[in-house]
Amino acid sequence: MPSLHIRQVLPAALAGVLCLTALHAQAQSRADSSESPFFEDLPTVLSASRLPQVLNEAPGAVTILDREFIRATGYRDVARLLRLVPGMQIGQERGHSQWVTYHGLGSDYPTEIQVLIDGRSVYAPSSFGGVDWSALPLAVQEIERIEVVRGTNSNAYGANAFLGVINIITRHSHQEHGVSGQVNAGQHGMADLYTSWTGGGDGLGVRMSAAQVRDNGFSGLNDSRRSQTLSLRSDYRLNARDELMLRAGYSHAQRGLGYPDSVFGNNAERDADSEAATIHLTWRRTLSEDEEWLVSLYRNHESGIEKWLAAAPAFPNVPLNRNRDSDRTNAEIQHRFALTPQARMVWGVEARRDETESSFLFGGQKPPVLDLYRAFANFDWRLTPTWQLNLGSLLEKNSGMAAQFIPRAFLNWQASPRDTFRAGYARAWQQRNLFDLYGDVRAHDPRSGALLSWPYVSNPNLRTPYVDTVELGYLGRFPALDATLDVRIFNERITDFVVRQTVPSPAGPLPLPLPSSQFVNVDFPVELRGIEYQFRSKPWAGAEVLFSHTLIDRRVNDRAIAERTSPYTASLTWLQNYGSGWSSTASLLRMGPLAGGYGYVPRYDYVSRPYTTLDLRIARSFRLDGHLMEVALNGINLGSPHQEITDRSEQFLHPGRPVNPASSMVWLSVSVDL
Repeated sequence: MPSLHIRQVLPAALAGVLCLTALHAQAQSRADSSESPFFEDLPTVLSASRLPQVLNEAPGAVTILDREFIRATGYRDVARLLRLVPGMQIGQERGHSQWVTYHGLGSDYPTEIQVLIDGRSVYAPSSFGGVDWSALPLAVQEIERIEVVRGTNSNAYGANAFLGVINIITRHSHQEHGVSGQVNAGQHGMADLYTSWTGGGDGLGVRMSAAQVRDNGFSGLNDSRRSQTLSLRSDYRLNARDELMLRAGYSHAQRGLGYPDSVFGNNAERDADSEAATIHLTWRRTLSEDEEWLVSLYRNHESGIEKWLAAAPAFPNVPLNRNRDSDRTNAEIQHRFALTPQARMVWGVEARRDETESSFLFGGQKPPVLDLYRAFANFDWRLTPTWQLNLGSLLEKNSGMAAQFIPRAFLNWQASPRDTFRAGYARAWQQRNLFDLYGDVRAHDPRSGALLSWPYVSNPNLRTPYVDTVELGYLGRFPALDATLDVRIFNERITDFVVRQTVPSPAGPLPLPLPSSQFVNVDFPVELRGIEYQFRSKPWAGAEVLFSHTLIDRRVNDRAIAERTSPYTASLTWLQNYGSGWSSTASLLRMGPLAGGYGYVPRYDYVSRPYTTLDLRIARSFRLDGHLMEVALNGINLGSPHQEITDRSEQFLHPGRPVNPASSMVWLSVSVDL
């Protein structure tokens, strides 16, 4: 596909919006008073500003994946669901390794999106940072909804909300008491088990869940996965005003990694063992519909054992590892209230401490403890019945860095009960992870102690990247088509973008078999312009169709950086309820050319070719002895083989073929609610 320019994208986008608006006006004149319930109420979202807002009042574009939709897809992990969200660019190097970004640009372990579970950040502060998507301490079956804020949102959630927020909200424990279970069995050794019990009384609700996920991943790779997850959510109503929520989770995962012929064994085959545990306590005091206090305290622990032997010439057994241990402690107070009948506000303060130990990754030293403090405020003012102003700001101070002030301003115009236009500006900064700043990796001969390789060199002087985002948006509802249209036109300009580049070895004239590298800031802006939209319709009885499409013009002086964003993505999903318990879901996914991350060994470039893949599910639900059961046949990555994200140094060894093509997976699932 040829390079896209904003002068080509925007006129087409605006023309499309105007055409649909004209169609809407004609349809509205024909619509009778008894409309579909699909249009009676827009959903309320919580993640855009920390204020509960009807979708067309939110400062920015928000996509909601609700429980019913999540279940209809049959997907086993959250990252697969996010492929159906406009603007998301996701790939897999192997079955259990998910590369999740919004508009690409991510490193090997992307950190540009804040990811929350019930308001708790799940970013790993240790080593490379990022989110371990295949070892989240919850099961997909526990999720009530996922809210994806598509666009900069640091003024509400801090530095990692650089380009957006993914807020995973679990089911309240007072909902649907009983026992449920699910079994998945299929190709590549897949054998999943899930069970949950929900009960309680006298204001106390308890949900306990356990899950096991097993499969052998992509064919031809050391790619097995064995994970176990235990989770608890308990909600206790102390009185009419006060409620406590306790959430605890634990996950343990064993995964196969590496390749048998990697360069000098820098990424040799090995098994990795990881654990994650969390405890999260929230007190909510609701004084009225317009006023609420929220106090939250959580602690995360993450650890991993990952070690192997490299093999340089004349040095056959060089020990390498990525062993790590980290703890995050976070406390937050939030107050929401109404200033006037037309104005609301939320403010809060937050404090965090991150501690990490990973001797090999940090040159035998313990990296500094990171303390973070932030204060935030968001203001929602209905200027007139049709004009609404959203203002937000955040002041954040991180260890060793100057305080950062982050503003946001949005104006929403409800041109009619079914048409809303929005325009806004937001700024954000990105907190660099510890490895970017202090990573110092050296390989030594275990016999003589001689330095053999120095692949990572620290750079504590790394500057903070900023993004300035300007966007226009439209949210429309079309009764004649039983449809909604959500459009976002954006310009995201990043300064001090961070890349990994080769540098002279600090070892001096000593020749080393692999080059040294360091994280540095580029001296030119990285700019992304484009349009994304989602059209959602119920065109006939029992059907729902979603079409998402994104076009991005990458204005970057460096080709390698530009290639980390795909110029286009699209997805088409059709859900159909046939009656008598039968239903189906089909998703067609299209991804443009994309280079994910930068690889473990620099200078090896590779861009995966565009691909189209198909996911299918057909299910039959019925009652057996009064219990609801469902049997489903599921398949993902159906169709022609394709490669999504590759290990660049491994691909360099095999230029004539993809080294890790994504495998199709077909499985049978049986679920029951008792």
